[in-house]
Formats: sequence, structure tokens, C-alpha cells
Amino acid sequence: MKLALYGGTFDPIHEAHLGVARAAAGRFALDRVLFVPAARPPHKFGATHAPYDDRVRMAELACAGEERFEVSRIEEYTHRSYSIDTIEKLRRQIGPAAELFFLIGADAFAEIQTWRRWRDVAREVTFLVVSRPGHAYRIPEGVRLEPLAGLDLRISSSGIREELAAGREPEGLAPSVRDYIYERGLYGAARRSRCGE
Repeated sequence: MKLALYGGTFDPIHEAHLGVARAAAGRFALDRVLFVPAARPPHKFGATHAPYDDRVRMAELACAGEERFEVSRIEEYTHRSYSIDTIEKLRRQIGPAAELFFLIGADAFAEIQTWRRWRDVAREVTFLVVSRPGHAYRIPEGVRLEPLAGLDLRISSSGIREELAAGREPEGLAPSVRDYIYERGLYGAARRSRCGE
């Protein structure tokens, strides 16, 4: 089995996240892409804008109907969401024979050597690095990496949050995720029903 771990705050999850996962699944013949919303990301401490349960639920809604996508709560009870801890938990579940990939943006990969036990992470996975123009990175010795380039990444979670807080309806959200945000009043969005009343 070929499985890619796709971690992030997903705050909120949007079409660019899904596009990256679809591209990775297609180009690298992945059997499954496991979306892992971070409970408490160490590099963004205190920076999540929606509660963990809401971010997981939005990911589940966004991934519904995508045969190779799955959302995991593997980090739910962690004190800090360190990648190596998640990888080791996952490895115990899937066994040693599965081929494990780590889907990551170039900006985050550029900081790989600041991660907790990063060499252990590198031994366990092949990185699929989502590259964009102007984001250079160095590949440390011993790291296995495949670039994933040429994707349209104009949508951002921060831009979506700004649009919602300003009372505008942002592009790039699955309708089910957009409706959930309005129902829950997340990101400063005014609450409304599914029919928009």
C-alpha cells in the first residue's frame, strides 16, 4: 500500500488542499491520502482560528465522495502535534510493508531541520514537496523527495478567513464546508441556515 500523510491546520480546508491531494494521488499512484488536522501544531502555537473538532468536521465534509481520501483524528489527544509522533503511531497501524509519503508545502519543508527528530522523520517517509515559484529549499542529505509542481495554489486559508470576517463569500470552499462555516459562525461569518436565510 502507498499512503501519503497530509498534515496541516486546515483552518479551513479549501480547494487548493484538495487539488494538491488529488495531484499527489494521481502522479504517485497513491492508494490513500490521509488528511491529519493538527490538534496543536508546534510551529503555529495558538494560531488556529477554529476549534479542532470543527476543523476535522470540515475536512470530513470536503473529502466526502473522494475515494482515496480519509480524515484521521490520530493527533486528537496529543499535547503537541509533532510529525514523528504521528508517523510512529501510523506505522504501528499500517505495518512495516506500507510505503509512506509525506505531503508538504515547500515553505514548510524548508524548515525540516528545525523539526523534532527530523532525521527519524526522513528515514520513515518520502517527501512529496508542493513547489511554487520563488520558494527555494535545500534537500538535506539522506532525505528522499519528489517535487509536486505546476499546481494552482492561489487560494489560501488566511484569505478565506479575511473574506468571511469582512462579510464576503469567499471562493475556493466546497459548498458543504461553506455551509458548515455559516452554520457554526466560524471565522467571524454571520450565522445563517443552509438555504442562505
